[in-house]
Amino acid sequence: MNSKQILLALIVPITWGFGYALAKIGMNQFTPLLLMSLRFGIAGLILVWFVKPPWGHMRELFMIAFIGSTIQYGFTYYGLRGIDVSTASILLQLEGPILALLSTIILKEKLGWPRAFGMGLAFFGVFIIVGEPRLSDSLDSAALVVIGTVVWAIAQIMISRLKTLSGITILSWVAIIATPQMFIISLLVEDGQWESIKSASSLDWLIVFYLSVIMTVVGYSLWYHLIRICDVSKMSPFLMLLPVTSITAGIVLLEEQFTVTMGVGGTLVMIGVASTLIKWNWRKNKTQSSID
Repeated sequence: MNSKQILLALIVPITWGFGYALAKIGMNQFTPLLLMSLRFGIAGLILVWFVKPPWGHMRELFMIAFIGSTIQYGFTYYGLRGIDVSTASILLQLEGPILALLSTIILKEKLGWPRAFGMGLAFFGVFIIVGEPRLSDSLDSAALVVIGTVVWAIAQIMISRLKTLSGITILSWVAIIATPQMFIISLLVEDGQWESIKSASSLDWLIVFYLSVIMTVVGYSLWYHLIRICDVSKMSPFLMLLPVTSITAGIVLLEEQFTVTMGVGGTLVMIGVASTLIKWNWRKNKTQSSID
């Protein structure tokens, strides 16, 4: 990767990390599903002009939107509303290990003991974090975030089967399709939508702008652009910066406290996640060395 690509790759976890903190602030005004419907509605209307309609894949995209956006963001953001951003950002790192586990079960991909050990370490780190006394009254919220990671992983497996569609096409049309889904469910299970829209301040709408344009359009467009021109193995480590930026945003914007227990548990989670991302080729390298 050249210096320009590295700079662009650094922008991604920064935009996403601060997005979680701003979303938590935004949920003081908007309900979670309403906020997400505004986010994806605006993002979809911007992105859809740059891609062709994938008419032959609308059924699959409808299900991906429902599972990977409507349901997943419902769990994740209702959970985020009840716990601090720092804790949520660490819990969200389970997406990688859970995806690896489901890929082994559903896609029959080989796991290997180093990745299995990494997953166990990550889950142990989460166990340490949720065992912290200050979270004793928020375990339901933490559970919602973890459930959201499982739903996200299921959606990624569904997306992996759409080999003929680009990432930006999937993002655009998932956003368009998920918007009415989220809004309808919001009308069914939430209330006060119109009042929250009417009474929203300029700051509230700036948060919606950030979530839709900066976090989604810019952040995800950069990500899909970079994974198209760079090796995924080189891009994945940049996602490890996401908890760092989220924790920083939580401290700066929300005055959250970062505890020693969170540090220990978070470190175990990050090491475990890193183990699931690394391509372990010890046997192959050893064989190659003996040949040389």
